[in-house]
Amino acid sequence: MQTCSRCQTQSPDTVAFCPTCGADLREFSVAMVALKKMQANPRVSMIRLAVAAEACPTCRKMQGAYPKDRVPLLPIEGCSNALGCRCFYEPVLTEIYP
Repeated sequence: MQTCSRCQTQSPDTVAFCPTCGADLREFSVAMVALKKMQANPRVSMIRLAVAAEACPTCRKMQGAYPKDRVPLLPIEGCSNALGCRCFYEPVLTEIYP
């Protein structure tokens, strides 16, 4: 499931536009907005693609840390989980405090 960052409507992974507000979920899903913020943050050195315990084999293969400009987009193409892609992004920080 994807969540629209504008209206919080949840939609299946296959939906490209929010059925409630019409936002492009490839740009305005909660996951994509989080990814953009992490990529813009100078303290984030890499971005980890984390998977839930019940993730499908395709998503499990994608788990790991990636350079900020090479992070796989969510939902993972080929995800076979009945509930949709269960992956999420985590920042890898170069420093914790200013």
